[in-house]
Amino acid sequence: MSNIIRKDVNQDWAHAGVIEAGNMVFVGYCVGNTGQSIENQIEGAFDHLEERLELVGLTLESVVQMDCLFRDIWHIPLMEEVIKERFNGKYPVRKSIQTEFAHAGGPNGLLFQLDAIAFKG
Repeated sequence: MSNIIRKDVNQDWAHAGVIEAGNMVFVGYCVGNTGQSIENQIEGAFDHLEERLELVGLTLESVVQMDCLFRDIWHIPLMEEVIKERFNGKYPVRKSIQTEFAHAGGPNGLLFQLDAIAFKG
């Protein structure tokens, strides 16, 4: 069995942003531009995902699955436009979930977050 490698570790949150386990890479809690518009937060979350993938030498093309969390699920079409622009037709499987985020910003803070699984072949 290969080693499990943890990157982007936050001791205060007891959280690893990226875990590489064999050929699979797990990326969690991708957010960006918190407190801004939903459009900016979606763009920021995908920027964050790309930054974390770069830590293990990957790009969005390697993403095979995403969980997309929304404060308002009706913003899915905004996210789909970003996915179309960034994934160039090589889309991952995904699911979208509406949630109340436990975030200091309350209803005006975090509006979108994503987690992803990538394949490192």
